Amino acid sequence: MCGRFALLATIDEVEAQFGVIVDEAFPPRYNISPTQPIMIVMNGETPAPGSNRPDRIAMLVRWGFVPSWTKDPLNFPLMINARSETAHEKPSFRTAMEHRRSLLPVTGFYEWRKLGDGRKQAYWIRPRHGGTVAFGALMETWVSGDGSQMDTAAILTTASNHALSHIHDRLPLVIHPEDYQEWLDCKRNRAKDVKHLLKPVQDDFFEAIPVSDKINNARYFGTDVHEVVEELTVSQEPVVKKPAKPKKTAVKKKTDDNDDQFSMF
Repeated sequence: MCGRFALLATIDEVEAQFGVIVDEAFPPRYNISPTQPIMIVMNGETPAPGSNRPDRIAMLVRWGFVPSWTKDPLNFPLMINARSETAHEKPSFRTAMEHRRSLLPVTGFYEWRKLGDGRKQAYWIRPRHGGTVAFGALMETWVSGDGSQMDTAAILTTASNHALSHIHDRLPLVIHPEDYQEWLDCKRNRAKDVKHLLKPVQDDFFEAIPVSDKINNARYFGTDVHEVVEELTVSQEPVVKKPAKPKKTAVKKKTDDNDDQFSMF
């Protein structure tokens, strides 16, 4: 699962790595959360000059996938992730998996490890050798009854690799530069044709660094969220809690991969 990430690359770095022209300036963002605008890269419709492949475009979309057939996004669960293993068959994602695969430029992401005493330790997970990594993503445009449009996206995930499985059992899908065009070319490559790319990244690709709990606040945008801290010791003793009094809770509607995700808007 990926519920928070950062993009610290410059425009020049993004343009060079992804082969796009970025029209709008963007500042470094240390704490990108669901429902915020994120930048994705997709294939365009026209061939690039001097090339037989489509031009690539960079576009801003809302992080939180809304299927085109949704009547009211306000009453639809927010889907920030999609399981790569089943996206091709899920009603919410299968059309986007066939026709609107995209890349999400990321400097690193955050994940929380559950400890034995109920606490959680936040980790900043980044490529071991630095730079920008591309996550596989799916894009969909939702059109309202009055004709207004909203471009949305979800990040694809895989099973965790051995190196990071102690933190979480899911990881974002990493697409390597040599596979960008194969992934983005939805006209030539169907979902079944890119199935071999849907695998956990190599064990030595990422490094996980325990960081300050400032990142726990989705509204905190300070540059010090990467402040390294001493890793908490996992308690091996069971935690005994008094039974909580029952309380009424609203029923949460679920669909596809929306478990444990943020509420809409």
